[in-house]
Amino acid sequence: MDIYILYYLAAGSVAGLLAGLFGIGGGMIIVPALIYIFKAQGVPEAALTHVGIGTSLATIIVTSISSLRAHNSKGAVNWSVWKRMAPGLVAGSLVGAGIASIIHGDSLQAIIGVGAFLVGLKMLFLKNKSLEEDDLSKLPSPVGQTGMGGFIGLVSAIFGIGGGTLTVPILSYYGLKIQNAVGTSAACGLPIASAGAFGFFVFGQFVDPSVKAALPNGVFGFVHIYAFICVSLVSFFIAPMGAKLTHKLPAATLKKAFAVLLLIVGIKLVLNSKVFII
Repeated sequence: MDIYILYYLAAGSVAGLLAGLFGIGGGMIIVPALIYIFKAQGVPEAALTHVGIGTSLATIIVTSISSLRAHNSKGAVNWSVWKRMAPGLVAGSLVGAGIASIIHGDSLQAIIGVGAFLVGLKMLFLKNKSLEEDDLSKLPSPVGQTGMGGFIGLVSAIFGIGGGTLTVPILSYYGLKIQNAVGTSAACGLPIASAGAFGFFVFGQFVDPSVKAALPNGVFGFVHIYAFICVSLVSFFIAPMGAKLTHKLPAATLKKAFAVLLLIVGIKLVLNSKVFII
């Protein structure tokens, strides 16, 4: 178990930095990393991807708290927008967890791989608008913002992410300057991860008894408690470092490097899923 703890800590370090820097929960890195680690630990294929997603969402609860505190201290969280989106984020995440729980593990892994690849392409070739100040005149109505939160929450729970890859460009499009879009996205990760992790914990109780018996110690529902503790502990302390970098350094080079990493991870996940093998 000792070597796996080191792997968990390494994954948490990367996730924490990305959470603070880009306003994401780090799930696009945590989920693939956990899938590979859990596979080496002998987690059965039928539950492998689900445990990876559920554990990722649980870790994002802690990561998002650390990240949003750092961004909020700089006044970068638009709480009025967050309050309108939050009910949708919670409802969408619960529905997304339910949908993910009934998708076959290999298919779910392929979906995540395709998602990671597309996010990598977006980050590599599409630029976020650069505004000096917020211009919220394009925002949807309050009901529209709740619906927007529902869409983000649903997709995020299926992929096991904090929603930043969707929330940041959407809020930027609707008039938040990039620093505030990142900060508000970090706050949005909390209801997404909380509801999503709860959903995976609950739906994981209904897994096939033979699969449940083969799960290693520490797995409750679709959440691996030991991995959750290790990843969360280190990411909580590193996320503020990434948040500080957001407000001090141009992140273009690191962003491109992260995008290339997502492209590679996405391709490997799809190939390893066996979905497209004839």
